[in-house]
Amino acid sequence: MRKLILLLTLIIGFTAQTKAQEIQRIVLSDSAKVSLLTNAPWDEAVYSLFGHTSMRVSDPTQNIDYAFNFGLFNMSKSNFIFLFMKGETDYMVAPIPYNTYYQEYKERGVGIIEQVFNLTQNEKQDIFDALLVNCLPANREYRYNYFYDNCSTRPRDIFEKYINGKIEYTPTNKEQTYRDLVIECTNSRQWFRFGINLVIGADADKVITDRQKDFLPRYLMNAYEGATIAGDSIPRDILLSTNTILEAKPFEKDFPVTPLYAGIILLIISILISYIVYKKKMVGLGKAFDTTLFLIAGIAGSIIFFLMFFSVHPCTNPNWNIIWLNPLQLIVVLLFYVKSLSKCIYYYHFINFVALLAFLLAWNLIPQQLEVTFIPFILSIGLRSFMNILQQKKFKKKADYSLPRAK
Repeated sequence: MRKLILLLTLIIGFTAQTKAQEIQRIVLSDSAKVSLLTNAPWDEAVYSLFGHTSMRVSDPTQNIDYAFNFGLFNMSKSNFIFLFMKGETDYMVAPIPYNTYYQEYKERGVGIIEQVFNLTQNEKQDIFDALLVNCLPANREYRYNYFYDNCSTRPRDIFEKYINGKIEYTPTNKEQTYRDLVIECTNSRQWFRFGINLVIGADADKVITDRQKDFLPRYLMNAYEGATIAGDSIPRDILLSTNTILEAKPFEKDFPVTPLYAGIILLIISILISYIVYKKKMVGLGKAFDTTLFLIAGIAGSIIFFLMFFSVHPCTNPNWNIIWLNPLQLIVVLLFYVKSLSKCIYYYHFINFVALLAFLLAWNLIPQQLEVTFIPFILSIGLRSFMNILQQKKFKKKADYSLPRAK
């Protein structure tokens, strides 16, 4: 409680600043340390699979030890899910007593690695002051962007601004894209990977710079290992030490039915139902299956469409997955039950089948990295469109034969 009162007093002092007053600030002692805290990925939430970054300032002389966390958000905020979909989520930075921070991640089984920076006294003080200014009510919220402005890029930018000299980061020596890094983080949770690969588009497949890779905490941490600060004098190592504070617990096993297995099962079911409907004339079964299949595809297509044209999320437009998952499928589901529009349904299935066939044939030419896992799902939708075409032709022929002929 004493630490919290001390910090609140300091922040209030910053808030009350006027031109005629000087800020009464806490001056860090020579024993103060400024460090980067990198949290290992956690498998119980999608956002935690990417890890997390915070900044720590500790000074035993002044009884200060806080983790400045740039990744706080309020899920109970009005319209949070809608704003998140639009890419208009506001995150917040706040100081958390280090012991509280440590205990929280210990209970979760999340690993923590601390990198202590090799800073001058002025640099430590400037960074600490900047962090406190960031925590002021007027400054603490920022518009979060998962690739460009997040809990990892913010600490990096503060370090760069207040370090006297230019940081020479350790290069990755790899050509990578945003999608490569996302896949790297989600490989242990294949349904998350499947979903993310559905909604990020062609722009995620452009080669990015090492600096752009810093949106991932682990890449920023690695960039500091072996990095130096080039100033007026001899370059100095940016780090004094790197310590593992908490060991990460291993991930739980992934869901046993992977997207690929689910897609293959769906394709087998589609083939069986197509055969039964065509041979046994069980039209009701085919209609029920198509309603479910195209309804789910239409909902997924609506999400992709929304992210492409109504959100400010990066790398969601263009997205070639809109060809096989599109919102029109929601409308088509309703038309399945209107007999007078059967001709329109026939044309839709014909266009859909041709589009999906062309999509598969041009798979390697499309300027977007597509998951092989998508193929059985695409084949299932394409098969049902093809069988609907055949079925309508079959019924039309039977109707023609049943008509009375002129003598």
